[in-house]
Amino acid sequence: MRRVLSLLLTTTIAMTSFATPPKLDIIPQPSNVISVNENQKFEIKRGMGIYASNADAMLAAEYLKDYCQHYLNIPLQIVEKQRNAQIFIQGYEKEDEVPTAGRYTMTVNKDGVFIVSNDSVPEGFFYGVASLIQLLPTRAGDVPLLPYCAIDDRPVFAFRGMHLDVVRHFFPISFVKKYIDWIALHKMNIFHWHLTDDQGWRIELKSHPELTEKGSYRAGEIKGLFPGEYYERPYQAFYTQEEIKEVIDYAAKRFVTVVPEIDIPGHCMAVLAAHPEFSTTPKEPKHTAQTWGIYNRQNNVLAPTPEVFKFLDDVFGEVCTLFPSKYIHAGGDECAPKWWNECERAQQFMKEHNLEDAHALQTYFMHHVQRTINGHGKIMLGWSGGAEGMNPEGSVLHEWHSWDKMPKSRIDSTHQWINSGGRGHYVTSSEDSTQTELTPGRWPLSVKKVYDFALVPDSASIQARENLLGIEGCCWSEYCPTTWKVELQVFPRMAALAEKAWLGKGDDWDDFAHRLSHQLDLYDLWGIRYNDVVEQTLIAPRNR
Repeated sequence: MRRVLSLLLTTTIAMTSFATPPKLDIIPQPSNVISVNENQKFEIKRGMGIYASNADAMLAAEYLKDYCQHYLNIPLQIVEKQRNAQIFIQGYEKEDEVPTAGRYTMTVNKDGVFIVSNDSVPEGFFYGVASLIQLLPTRAGDVPLLPYCAIDDRPVFAFRGMHLDVVRHFFPISFVKKYIDWIALHKMNIFHWHLTDDQGWRIELKSHPELTEKGSYRAGEIKGLFPGEYYERPYQAFYTQEEIKEVIDYAAKRFVTVVPEIDIPGHCMAVLAAHPEFSTTPKEPKHTAQTWGIYNRQNNVLAPTPEVFKFLDDVFGEVCTLFPSKYIHAGGDECAPKWWNECERAQQFMKEHNLEDAHALQTYFMHHVQRTINGHGKIMLGWSGGAEGMNPEGSVLHEWHSWDKMPKSRIDSTHQWINSGGRGHYVTSSEDSTQTELTPGRWPLSVKKVYDFALVPDSASIQARENLLGIEGCCWSEYCPTTWKVELQVFPRMAALAEKAWLGKGDDWDDFAHRLSHQLDLYDLWGIRYNDVVEQTLIAPRNR
């Protein structure tokens, strides 16, 4: 214990002894770092011991051991005694210290590598290992020589997320796990799993097996933007609860929280395929959507009936039980008013409940689901453009609209909120206007635009700034039918998102671009099929 506190003190002194600390090739950039001596190196050798002081530290130690074996073919071993170790992952308790979520220190010197975190914030162990991994070689066979350095690091935002839409196109559990690994290696901590939408229902529910029996199937899809070119392609897939539990456990060992999304009361054509009677037009034939971009074109909303509200209680009750996350996402956006306005049952319900218009009915649905989610001790997430009416107590607004499309009253909402601004954090389009592999006909979004995208508009109130919990990058899969295209969409833009989520800003593109060159070398090692358009703008030339 005394040795650990001594390391903390040494790190702090070292970090404050230099006016302009040099940088290390780490993304996200540590909040406070100094390389003590670039000319002195510590070599990680085959068979070296890793000591972990507790069970949480052991998770990080095992991850490091597996990583070195898998990517570098360097065997390390977990040891029970400190005297047999050269890599130390250690916790401590200090009564007069208020723990900072995610904080860790890392020191590399002649005695080894020391990663230290307060026992009450165990994710710090893993983040320290993630930084150590970035100092390791990017090619198997290179000798792992770490510069002597000291880092005292912590994130600004508690919510640092990446989203994956598995509805429009489905991805196997093996890929979902890879995606979670990449999230963790970027020190992000939320995996937002978009599981239901108009084009399919992808989660098994014991209370309603018909949702996957009927709602997980679609007959075909389109090529290109709506209306596109339709072609038959029978498509059916979903995750069993055992598979979901496997993913949750896998993510937890990497200190990533899995946040499920069940999208209501719009985006529900998969529900209606299984339950036509839940529609505002129950006598019309129903099937899952076979196109993208159906807002205001196809009826996809739920009718406000007792049977529907009972159904929602069943669904969200089971989802809350299945997922340990404190957050449950209920969608909530893009409900075209016309479907409720044209429905006699909906109009009668609105009259009986003194609901002024269709937007008020949309809010009524969200309040109902929020009560269920809050009743399970959890917090509801909901998209902007529909979820603004949630009770701020027990909910978080997930903002995806651009600032210039938003009234001042919404910018200054009293909700806590997540920034997923579509013009900066939606990694669904090409990075360059000349690319044809990704979303057709959409605005290009370069890595630099992601990096520069404002987290809070200049006009926002102080309260709105303080209410920002973090950021999330969104990967929608309408034009992304393969894992290759997911990787092409997400990387290297995830690196820019991760840096902003960790530091709370993106204000030094040149420095980031220099470190990004090294990050791309890591992507090569990890087997990520990233978009290489950014290489045209890199300051540091690559030697591939």
